[in-house]
Amino acid sequence: MELAKEVISQYGYFAIYGLLALGVVGMPIPDEVLMTFVGYLASISVLNYCVSIVVCFGGAFTGGLLSYTIGRKAGRPLFNKYGKWIGINAKRFSRVESWFMKYGSWSIILGYFIPGVRNLMCCFSGMSRMAMSRYILVSGIGAFVWCVVFISIGFYVGVLT
Repeated sequence: MELAKEVISQYGYFAIYGLLALGVVGMPIPDEVLMTFVGYLASISVLNYCVSIVVCFGGAFTGGLLSYTIGRKAGRPLFNKYGKWIGINAKRFSRVESWFMKYGSWSIILGYFIPGVRNLMCCFSGMSRMAMSRYILVSGIGAFVWCVVFISIGFYVGVLT
């Protein structure tokens, strides 16, 4: 987190955008902690609250779209080649895919709130060939709500202290 503070103080909103995009793609960045810290910085007038939400949403959405694209382009070939090594055969994948087609929209929205799951949901959306327009809508809703919740938590904790 110390590195994140240093990067944010040096590069501001660009750093927040980039760190969140990388975090959603799968890099080990504590996204929730980062957004809560951004909210706190907004509460002490270092950052603007509304701009922080827009920037965080942009980073999260970009990362999700990148994960979707990776899943769509490389997910199936990687699964076909390495799936057996992690215990996922074609039958299991088919069952998960049919479940995902039925409940995928909700799992993407709720998945944003579970570290690790958001990365898999975005990637699996691409692997299961979810329509990009549907993915953009659902992922946009999930990313926006996720950002508003965590930035607001940080903001109100900062106001109360």
